[in-house]
Amino acid sequence: MSVPSHGHAPYAGRVSTARAARVPASAATPTAPGDGGRFHSGPVDVALLTVAIAGVSLSAPLAAATVAPALAIAFWRNAMAVGALTPLALWRHRGELRGMGRRTALLSAGAGALLAVHFGAWLPSLHMTSVASSTALVTTTPIWTALLLRLRGHRPPTLAWLGMGLAILGVVILTGVDLSASPRALLGDGLALLGGVAAAGYVLLGAEVRRSVSTTAYAYVCYTTTSVLLLLTCLVAGAELGGYSGTTWLRLAALTVTAQLLGHTLINRVVKGLGPSVTSTAILLETPGAALIAALWLGQMPPVAAYPALAVILVGLALVIMADGKGASNDPGRVERSRLSRTTLAESKDPG
Repeated sequence: MSVPSHGHAPYAGRVSTARAARVPASAATPTAPGDGGRFHSGPVDVALLTVAIAGVSLSAPLAAATVAPALAIAFWRNAMAVGALTPLALWRHRGELRGMGRRTALLSAGAGALLAVHFGAWLPSLHMTSVASSTALVTTTPIWTALLLRLRGHRPPTLAWLGMGLAILGVVILTGVDLSASPRALLGDGLALLGGVAAAGYVLLGAEVRRSVSTTAYAYVCYTTTSVLLLLTCLVAGAELGGYSGTTWLRLAALTVTAQLLGHTLINRVVKGLGPSVTSTAILLETPGAALIAALWLGQMPPVAAYPALAVILVGLALVIMADGKGASNDPGRVERSRLSRTTLAESKDPG
């Protein structure tokens, strides 16, 4: 999976020694991603997530209307995003990019590699298996997110598992499952599943990096890595990268602005406050969102199941959010550590 965001994480170096001394070390250290006490969402995060979901929901309709190879579409949406971010990244975030530690840079590049795997596996799967099977399998991202968190020692509460299960059930209600026994279809199913796993890793690494790096700097390194890897993939696969019509280039630009910059980048912005579990579950709303947009724009009326499916996904998302809130409230010490950490960091100037 952006997605995958103009986050504003302060530079750690701007917090003075005197300020840091007033906060115990345990308080100033954020807890690990997925930990209920670490994430603190607000109305701004929710509003930005809504915009992000609307942005990624335009991905499938725009891609369907774009006459270009799937891998080329994936490359250009990332490459154009890098081009759009370059002036801002080099003007306001040059120092941050230069000062990015080795671990942070590697994690950002790793997230970009996983995003490339997500695009490189899922988009071709649409031509190998049914769209229904591909969509249902790639949207298993929340389950893989929870499992990866579990491997790191974080136990999502039962309510969160129930919510994620309901949300994925909503996607299945909308798309159906049409698993074919043909070798080509099974390979396509496997690629879609790989795309879902890669998206989970992308969201988790993004949440980790966004603890200390602004969204612009993170997205710049991430998308650059994705672009380079997808370019190599296109060259190896022989995907045509040019010679498109003016309409195709306009649609690629629209895809970049909506699905990439307003979609994935805002997802990278809000994952710091909402956390990977809530964010990855909310992304499931892309499926009914795309169906509704296709109905309005392309005249492809959604099935009757689209509306109950949307309701089921929303109920599942509400359960995940409730579980996240309970996880924070049940550990007062963890909440206090996060509050003190935020107070300390807020004293430094937000880089934007």
